[in-house]
Amino acid sequence: MEDYRTKCIELLKERGVTIEDIADCARFLQADYHVDLKLEELLESVHSVLSKREVQHAIMTAIELDKLAERKVMEDKDLEAILLRDEGLYGVDEVIAYGICNLYGSIALTNFGFIDKKKYGIIAKLNDEGKGTGRCNTFLDDIVGAIAASAASRFAHRWVK
Repeated sequence: MEDYRTKCIELLKERGVTIEDIADCARFLQADYHVDLKLEELLESVHSVLSKREVQHAIMTAIELDKLAERKVMEDKDLEAILLRDEGLYGVDEVIAYGICNLYGSIALTNFGFIDKKKYGIIAKLNDEGKGTGRCNTFLDDIVGAIAASAASRFAHRWVK
């Protein structure tokens, strides 16, 4: 059986996202609570999130949809145009991200909403990269935010004072 975690890490890397980028976003989400938190401390949580099959399926689906829109090979040209514009009222990208966050509780959902609004780090880069360039990151930026939010939540739940 194929190792989907490795496949997903490679898919993310092909789209310009590293595990360290995601851990940096998770660190951003925890920085107010753990001032000296190091990126390395969150890498384990990112890897743990990426080990869940439901997360892997969301990553594969999201990236494939972005690629199809980018290559302009979608059968539904209206949908393709919506994805390429990353239309504000199109919320299916967030719904897929919520599926990841739901695995890690309400903290993950609020973390996701916060980082989605703030557009920190790689999420800002992905969001900007998709503006009028022909590149489609409509799903990817939300998936990355959800993974970071979930990793931050996992870290918070495991923190012992």
